[in-house]
This record gives sequence, structure tokens and C-alpha cells, in this order.
Amino acid sequence: MAGAISLHLTQAHAERYENNPATRESAWVKWTIIGISLTFFTLFLLLPLIVVFYEGLRKGWDAYVAALVEPDALSAVRLTLTAALIAVPLNLVFGVAAAWAIAKFDFPGKSFLITLIDLPFSVSPVVAGLIYVLIFGRTSWLGPWFIDHDMKVVFAVPGIVLATIFVTFPFVARELIPLMEAQGKDEEEASTVLGASGWQTFWHVTIPNVKWGLLYGVILCNARAMGEFGAVSVVSGHIRGETNTMPLHIEIIYSEYKFAAAFAVASLLAILALLTLVIKSFIEWRAGLAAKEEVEGSA
Repeated sequence: MAGAISLHLTQAHAERYENNPATRESAWVKWTIIGISLTFFTLFLLLPLIVVFYEGLRKGWDAYVAALVEPDALSAVRLTLTAALIAVPLNLVFGVAAAWAIAKFDFPGKSFLITLIDLPFSVSPVVAGLIYVLIFGRTSWLGPWFIDHDMKVVFAVPGIVLATIFVTFPFVARELIPLMEAQGKDEEEASTVLGASGWQTFWHVTIPNVKWGLLYGVILCNARAMGEFGAVSVVSGHIRGETNTMPLHIEIIYSEYKFAAAFAVASLLAILALLTLVIKSFIEWRAGLAAKEEVEGSA
């Protein structure tokens, strides 16, 4: 339904553009804008990506593979994937619950909840990491309790997971809130009147209407989780083979002048980002196709 609304708006804008000659630009303006866009894309996105792969493979395939299978590199890959595998499902649950509450109900503190969701966008990741150090570090108020129970949060995997959750939790909610608001409450109310339970309405009405936005939010959340540096850097302690994620491992070996190895690991991170981009594009294509089919079916 949300996709159909978006498509209707797009078609309306296109018709208004075609019927309004004043909005048409000359060919040289169009191609100048396209040229500037392509130039920026080449210089700031495509060229750096090419350099990463070139530098990673500059010493040959054997050196490239050796840098990736080195124990510290493998540990960094495992920790990065572990943090993402924990943070993304938790943020998925939170995002769906928060979006559903904000879009479908009115309650005291609703505006405050929306503000909290946007908090990681306005707070520096480094500050977020410092907050976790102050709360869970050994010199914090909770520090003695953690020491007595032989528990470690900061400079350990739990701290990295917590920092990753903090910086990534807005993505799913922010994708779903406008979709659920556009969807409205009519279909859920109709489902309830027909005798469906709350869970049946949720699984068979709400989720199918926002499934593409949900997947899109999960992909963005996962991409940010794998590439996060600032907050994770503060809480990790940079312990080799234990608390270094891929971005931290790249920084360490690059500072040790192991440029080929650093670019090799960076290329692996770039491959994961490109894979995320491909999946994102596929989801956008499928969402547009589904919206078009819905519009044609209702015509």
C-alpha cells in the first residue's frame, strides 16, 4: 500500500512536470548537472574503491590471501560478523516495535521516543563509546560489581556489541515509521473486525505491507554495524586477536606500514559493502515492481 502511494505521487509529479513547460531545462543544463554528478561519483567513490583493490592486490594474489587468512585478520572478521549478527536482530525487534507504537498509537511521551530514536544520528560515536566506558568500565559505579562477578564489558566483546547496537538502532525504525504512517490503520481495523487476533493482524497485514522497507532497514543497519569505527574503537581496547573488528584491524596494520595487508582487509570490507549495495538495489527494484503491479491490479 505504501509503495502504491509512493508510485502515485511519482506519477503525479511526472505529469505535472510534463504539463509545465516552465520547469523544463535546456539540454546543456541537464548534461552539465549529469557531468558534475558523474565527476563527483568518479573522484570520491569509484576511484577510491579502485585504489583499494589495486593496492590490496599490488603484491600479488598470494600476499593478498595471506593477509586475509592471518590469525588476527580472521579474528577481526569473526568479531565483526558476530557483532552484526547480534546487533541487527535486536535492532530489528526494537525497530518494528517502536515503529508500530509510533505509527499506530497515541501515547504520552511519543515525541520524546521519536527524539530518542534519532539520538545516535546527532551524538558522535566516540561520545557514545565514552558513555559506555563511564557506565560499564572498572572505575564506574558498576565497576566493582563487574569485578566481583568476574564480568568484563568494556574492552571485551559485550562492550563492542553494545556500542554497535547504539549506533545502528535508528535504521530499522526510521525506515518503517513513515511506511506504517502512510499505511494507516484501516486494514488493521478491518482485520480485527473480521476476527483476527493481534498477532494474526501483525503477521498477515502489517508486515506484508512494509516488508520491503523492513528489509531495506535491516540492510542499512547491517552495513553500519560492519563498518562502525568510532564507538567500537573506544570500548574495544584494541586487543589483537580479541577485540579488534575489521575497521580497527585495518587501522592498526596500516599504522604499522603494512599497507598491502591493510588494503587487502579493506577490500574485503568493501566487498561486503558492495554486496550490501547489490541487495539494497534488488530490494528497491522488487519494491518498485510490487508497487507497480499493485497499481495495475487496482486500475
